[in-house]
Amino acid sequence: MRMDTPPRGFVPQPFAYHQEVELNIDALSNEGDGVGRVDGWVVFVPFALPGERVRVRVFRNEPNCSRADLVEVLQASPDRVAPQCPMFGVCGGCQYQNLRYEKQLEWKRRQVADLMRLRAGIEIPVLPPIASAQLYGYRSKITPHFHKPKGQKMGNIGFLRAGSRSEVCDIAQCPIAMAVINEALPQLRRQVQASAAQYKRGATLLMRVSEGAVLTNPRAVCTERVGEITFNFLAGDFFQNNPYILPAFTSYVAKQASGKGARFLVDAYCGSGLFAITLAGHFERVAGVEVSESSADWARANAAGNAISHAEFLAASAETIFAQITFPAQETVVVIDPPRKGCDKLFLDQLFAYGPGRVVYVSCNPATQVRDLISFREAGYEVAEVQPFDLFPQTKHLECVTTLDRHL
Repeated sequence: MRMDTPPRGFVPQPFAYHQEVELNIDALSNEGDGVGRVDGWVVFVPFALPGERVRVRVFRNEPNCSRADLVEVLQASPDRVAPQCPMFGVCGGCQYQNLRYEKQLEWKRRQVADLMRLRAGIEIPVLPPIASAQLYGYRSKITPHFHKPKGQKMGNIGFLRAGSRSEVCDIAQCPIAMAVINEALPQLRRQVQASAAQYKRGATLLMRVSEGAVLTNPRAVCTERVGEITFNFLAGDFFQNNPYILPAFTSYVAKQASGKGARFLVDAYCGSGLFAITLAGHFERVAGVEVSESSADWARANAAGNAISHAEFLAASAETIFAQITFPAQETVVVIDPPRKGCDKLFLDQLFAYGPGRVVYVSCNPATQVRDLISFREAGYEVAEVQPFDLFPQTKHLECVTTLDRHL
C-alpha cells in the first residue's frame, strides 16, 4: 500500500488524505493536543503549542473536526523548550515535554475550568495547580509491555506509540521514571529478550520502587512513606506513583475534609488506606470501605502499623457500600477517589441516599469527575473549591480535588 493511500472508511471532507495545511494553534485540548482552525474548522495537532504557526498533515476527518500530524513548526512559541527524552513525540507517554513547566500548569488549570464550565455549567475559579517538586524522575512505577514474540525473537519493549492503539515503541530509558528504575531497566530488558521463547503471548512488566529497590513481582510487598505514615501494599496494587507530591496532596485533602468541623470520616474507595490513615488525626472516628477484602486487610494492617486505633476498615459489596456506616450523615465527610472511569450510578445513588454534609472528590480524570458533578448538583450539592495537583508533570494527566457541600 502506498503511504498516501487513504485507509478504508476515510472521509475525504473537508481535507484529502495527507493534505498539508498551515494554521495557527490557539489552545491545548484536555488530551494534550494543539487546537487550531482552518476557515473555522477545528484541527487537533499533537505536540503543537499555543501561539505557534504550523504545517500539518491531515490523517482523519471526523464529523466536527480533523486530526493531523505535525510536519513543521513555522513560528515557534516562546514557551517551547527542548524535551529531555529522545523518544518524545514517538512514545505516547508524555505530551508536554516541549512546553515550559509554568505553562503546563497554566493550561492544566484552564482545561479543568473549561470542562467545568462547558460540560457542567459550573462557573467557579479553579485554583492554580499545585506543582510537583520533581519534574522528571518522579514516577515510582512504570509498566513496560510487549507483544507476542515472533519465534524466539522479542519485539519492542516499551509503551504505546503516540497516536496508536496497539503499536509499541522500544523504550530503553524513561526520564520521568525514578533513577533507580532506569538503572534496573536495561537488565530487565535483557532478561526478557533472552527468554523470548517462553512467552506465548504479549505481557506487561512491572517496575515499582520500594525503599530504594525495584520490585518486579506484583505479589511482592511494597513500602511507601507519606510524611510520618508508612504504608505496605502489594506492588501490583494501586498506589499513587509520585511520592514527591503526596504529603502536600494528602494534607490538602485533610484540610478540605475537616474544614467544616465534621467529626467522622468515610473513605469510600479506601484501597490500602491512603486517605483514611493520613486524615485520621483530624476525626473522632474513621471508616474505610473497600469492595476488595484483600485491600481492606492491607488497610487494617497499615492502621495498626501506624498506631491508629480509631479507624475501621469494612469490606462491602458494590451494592451495599454504606450499609455498615453508622455515623450521622450531617457530621460526616466522605472522601472518594474512584478509578479513571469515575463513579457509577449505583455508587452515586448510595452516596446521595446516605447524604453526607461534605464530599471531597479526588479524581485522576477531570472529564469523568465533571460528568459526575452534574449528578451531585442534581442531588443538592454545590462545588465549594477546585484544586488541581500536578502528579504527572510532562503529561496531560493531573489529579483534581473538588470539594462539595450539601444544601440543607
